[in-house]
Amino acid sequence: MTAQLNARGDVAVLVPAAGSGVRLGPGAPKALRLLAGEPLLVHAIRRVAAAPSVRMIVVAAPAAEVEAVRELLAPIAAVTVVAGGKERQDSVAAALAVVPAEVGIVLVHDAARALTPPALVESVAAAVRSGHPAVIPALPVVDTIKEVAPAAAAETVLGTVDRSVLRSVQTPQGFRHEVLAAAHRAIVDAHTDDAGMVERSGTPVVCVPGSESALKITRPLDLVIAEALLAVA
Repeated sequence: MTAQLNARGDVAVLVPAAGSGVRLGPGAPKALRLLAGEPLLVHAIRRVAAAPSVRMIVVAAPAAEVEAVRELLAPIAAVTVVAGGKERQDSVAAALAVVPAEVGIVLVHDAARALTPPALVESVAAAVRSGHPAVIPALPVVDTIKEVAPAAAAETVLGTVDRSVLRSVQTPQGFRHEVLAAAHRAIVDAHTDDAGMVERSGTPVVCVPGSESALKITRPLDLVIAEALLAVA
């Protein structure tokens, strides 16, 4: 059954899904790799569509797969599909271009975070709605982090980084529409993180608590972990 998105919602979710996913090994584009028999993108869109504030979802798909992705997602939710670009930021820009100006909050979400709960989508949107121009979900770093000097034979430790001030960032990242649009207009170099683009403009970015379920599926082992999470959900 196709989810009917909230026509009165104030949130657009952009999903750049044109990447190849080299670290997952050879095969289909990353967003179309299977997790428990369904593409990562299907899992991600199903959860995003369940968030009550979401008015529209725009997926930037591989150029050769636009029609296939449109057909794949049609039974799940009313989704706009556009052709993505060579780089992630190109895909985000292509998706952002079709969002009407009256949609005041824009979230950028990775299809690779396929198990992100709808509550996290709502939490990020609520923080933007409360007045923050840019919001990211984040988790405390639990591992000890070392700064090292690269070397041909062995890396030499320069020091131990204070992990209490470090955070591991997730998606969706949320922005006022005009803030994200301005960052994309101003960008002159490559970025893999939209919040990083906004930071460069001097706009403050705040954190909200992330979710352990919103892990990024990057390597084959991540697929195993995600399948285990689905099994106990």
